[in-house]
Amino acid sequence: MRKHANCFQAAEILLPDSQKTDISRWAVVACDQYTSEPEYWHRAEEIVGDAPSTLRMILPEVWLGEGDARLPDIHAAMERALSDVLVSYPDTMLLLERVQSDGKTRLGLIGAVDLECYDYHKGSTSLIRATEGTVLERIPPRVKIRRGAPLELPHVMLLIDDPDRTVIEPLLKNAKSAPALYDHDLMLGGGHARATVIPPEAQTQILDALEALVTPEAMEARYGNPSLSPLLFAVGDGNHSLATAKAAYEEIKAQVGPEAALSHPARYALAEVVNLHDTALEFEPIYRVVFGADPDALLSELEREIATLHGGAQAQTITVVRGKEEYTLCVPSPESQLAVGTLQAFLARYSEAHPEVTVDYIHGEDSLRMLASREGAVGFLFDGMRKDELFRTVIYDGALPRKTFSMGHAPDKRYYMECRRIK
Repeated sequence: MRKHANCFQAAEILLPDSQKTDISRWAVVACDQYTSEPEYWHRAEEIVGDAPSTLRMILPEVWLGEGDARLPDIHAAMERALSDVLVSYPDTMLLLERVQSDGKTRLGLIGAVDLECYDYHKGSTSLIRATEGTVLERIPPRVKIRRGAPLELPHVMLLIDDPDRTVIEPLLKNAKSAPALYDHDLMLGGGHARATVIPPEAQTQILDALEALVTPEAMEARYGNPSLSPLLFAVGDGNHSLATAKAAYEEIKAQVGPEAALSHPARYALAEVVNLHDTALEFEPIYRVVFGADPDALLSELEREIATLHGGAQAQTITVVRGKEEYTLCVPSPESQLAVGTLQAFLARYSEAHPEVTVDYIHGEDSLRMLASREGAVGFLFDGMRKDELFRTVIYDGALPRKTFSMGHAPDKRYYMECRRIK
């Protein structure tokens, strides 16, 4: 009997007919990418033109300050897509084969997760957990978008710790000969995506395999303790997107009551599940770049704080990038286990004391160096965490520091493709 795998299920998935819609213009990258590079989104606008596109149904975070003005157009675009573009696939799970920008193929399982199984608050022991601290202030403007939306377009990627590859990988054998719902290149260097429908009997096998990942025996074998609260899904990407879905669902629950909310479509959220042990999945550090600070004052204060640390973690290094200048700071006695934790703790305090300062979170060394070349900007590079540390760390220590890691480079993030009704 399944106890835990019921938090994942098939869904009514809505997709455009790929014979009638240009998928290369329909699908756009996750809205939280290229937040300091508006030129990327301008290029996407030029490519899309007047074609049906998810670009019209999302708010790229680079334009987050324009949310109220853009909201009516976003909701209107969703309604048009429902009437003219989208085709319904009931009770569906999809297998996604995503060719990344590096040529490697990553497998994903697309279905719906039950938000009753998810808690993004600190100290959560739910089956679905955040892997990083959730910034509660980031949720209300996103809830405002979701509140009136008839559709959700997910960029959430959930991780499973499946070293024996029992859940997703067995699906690939039959998928090679199955007809694809879409099989297209993605815009602006996003690689290629192919999706096939998973037959009902394979869906049953998926749920059985998920359940086996969180038995007491499995928890003891992987983490050394059978009595640990099981963690089935760790949020790899889209933490604030899933938190927004949860917050919006809690709003509905307060309005209609707990009993009625259980049958509301907003109880569920569409997501892609990826095996942590997929060989194409690589963890990349998320670097920091600071704007609006006095660089000399910022760095002097950072160096003073490093000198006051007397923790027991292993020594760390942080590379400072200022224009064409780069040098390394050594942290001999950090209190945080990760260099990103040491730096993030400092930047959080510094930016709170200096409201004129902004901190951006950057994927890729080249992008960071480009941004750090701007007048008054300071960038920080550091080593990332290993992906095999993730589940154990979250289970034993809770959520990681905000923006600790990224699953691959920006163009390899999830593209908006599938939709689902939430009203």
